[in-house]
Amino acid sequence: MSTTDTTQEQDLGAAGAQLSTAPAEESAQAVPGSFGGVRAPGFGGTLAWTGREARGWIRWMWRQLTSMRVALILLFLLSLAAVPGSLVPQTSVDAVKVQDFQDAHKTLTPIYQWLGLFHVYSSAWFSAIYILLFVSLAGCIIPRSRQFVGQLRAEPPAAPRNLARLPAYATWRTDADPEQVLHGAREALRRRRFRTRTSGSAVASEKGYLREAGNLLFHLALFGLLVSFAVGALWKATGGKLIIEGDGFTNNLTQYDDFTPGTFYGPDDLDPFGFSLDSFDATYARSGADKGTPRTFRANVHYWTGADGKEHKGVIGSNRPLAVGGEKVYLVGHGYAPVVTVRDGQGEVVFRGPVAFLPQDSDLTSTGVIKVPDARDKDGEKDQLAFSGIFTPTFTLDAARGPHSSFPALDYPALILNAYHGDLGVDSGLPQNVYQLDTKKMKQFKDRHGQPVAASMRPGESLNLPDGSGTLTFNGVRTWASFQMTHQVGNGWALVSAVAAIAGLAGSLFIQRRRVWVRARRGADGTTLVELAGLGRSESARIAEELDDLLTDLTPFAPVRHEEPHDPDVAAADTPDAAESAAAPATPEESQPQSDEGARA
Repeated sequence: MSTTDTTQEQDLGAAGAQLSTAPAEESAQAVPGSFGGVRAPGFGGTLAWTGREARGWIRWMWRQLTSMRVALILLFLLSLAAVPGSLVPQTSVDAVKVQDFQDAHKTLTPIYQWLGLFHVYSSAWFSAIYILLFVSLAGCIIPRSRQFVGQLRAEPPAAPRNLARLPAYATWRTDADPEQVLHGAREALRRRRFRTRTSGSAVASEKGYLREAGNLLFHLALFGLLVSFAVGALWKATGGKLIIEGDGFTNNLTQYDDFTPGTFYGPDDLDPFGFSLDSFDATYARSGADKGTPRTFRANVHYWTGADGKEHKGVIGSNRPLAVGGEKVYLVGHGYAPVVTVRDGQGEVVFRGPVAFLPQDSDLTSTGVIKVPDARDKDGEKDQLAFSGIFTPTFTLDAARGPHSSFPALDYPALILNAYHGDLGVDSGLPQNVYQLDTKKMKQFKDRHGQPVAASMRPGESLNLPDGSGTLTFNGVRTWASFQMTHQVGNGWALVSAVAAIAGLAGSLFIQRRRVWVRARRGADGTTLVELAGLGRSESARIAEELDDLLTDLTPFAPVRHEEPHDPDVAAADTPDAAESAAAPATPEESQPQSDEGARA
């Protein structure tokens, strides 16, 4: 701060004190030995000096942590730390995608695991930033709140000795009594919602307390957001389920394909509800640059709550989750499930139904596996069967890509399969992935020419296995949809906090804190000298305009005297200081308030 600014602050006194609840920043830097003073000789002196130093360093670090600068830095770091959580697959969201990423990036996987990038939001470094920001905001809010309450209870400060030094200033003479002028000033200021008090020959007023209220509301809202996110993370649980048309789901652990419990919410806390997938509607753009883009994407369901709850119709869309049983059901994907019938070498139907195939591209070229563990060969011996291949909703064949789908709708569905027999390994009791086939103990069927048995089938066609080992018939196609069930509390609190943060920020930006003083003193010539001055510490551009309006409101109580005395001695006796005694008396035109370069009468 310059010498001129310091002198001006001292001259304004309490009237020029800061209008913000922000704590003053300390410019001094902490250095070794800066807190403990002189070290006394002996062990006791060393111990006392060390204790004072430790307390000093702790206080210094606390002030730094609770400063607005550090809070903003931590908020920025938290935003940066959330970026990997959006770019890298997260275990809590989709463990399958995480495994696929790890299989495809053998070099990066150990580094990402060491950094905790597969579980960003529960990693130690993200938690450290989160907790530090939490403490920093709490340390900012408490002293600001205490100081703001003190400001609300305090009266406006008395007028400075020299009002002419304020950035907006006007003065004129009137024949009205000082009491009449001050009474009119109080009335005019109160109509403009200023808080007023009379001190001596001046009326002091202040306005714009909601600016600091908005500032505090913004900080409290950020604090509320952090609390909401923390509560939501601790009581959050997610699970996924793939459902084929005609099938249903009941909310218990055995029904989930995958389930991730929260810290305080587990399988025993699941709300009783269920739903069935009646049909799935999907339409796609058929021309233009958006060809293949979904136009309609919704699941039609029946849902119920409780063990004997009444069924209700519902629709789940891509941006339209279903709220049921205290949880939300999101639609996350869809695909196709070929319906097949498998007969073994004995002619018995050993498998019949839909099998979900997983999409591999935007045109829904899908891969899948059909496992038949109960098959027998023509001699009655146990010989398990398996089929792997692809399903194409719109079959296309070219030399570069081979068989694939050229459009996601069921325009020309085809099922292309390879056939195996042997031991599936399901009798070992070890869990298996239903979408993958382990061929270590299996052999691929071959025709009489020694070529692998494979077939491309349209609905209604069949694949005949060699040596009478059985048949597979492609009956038709059903649609499947995958859903994510999420239990998360605190979303309402987070929404309220976000709205409050926006409202508080708007208040702190657009509401201006200002102080206005009106002084009226009887001069030696019997007239009254009126001074009007304002101070806006938020650099308000409206302070001069507001003083102009106040001057207009004061005119009926203190009309401008058109004939001013020209005696230099009289003017010197009435002006606030000797520096203004040489100035000419103010005319009504000159009495208009100005900002920063205000008129001095």
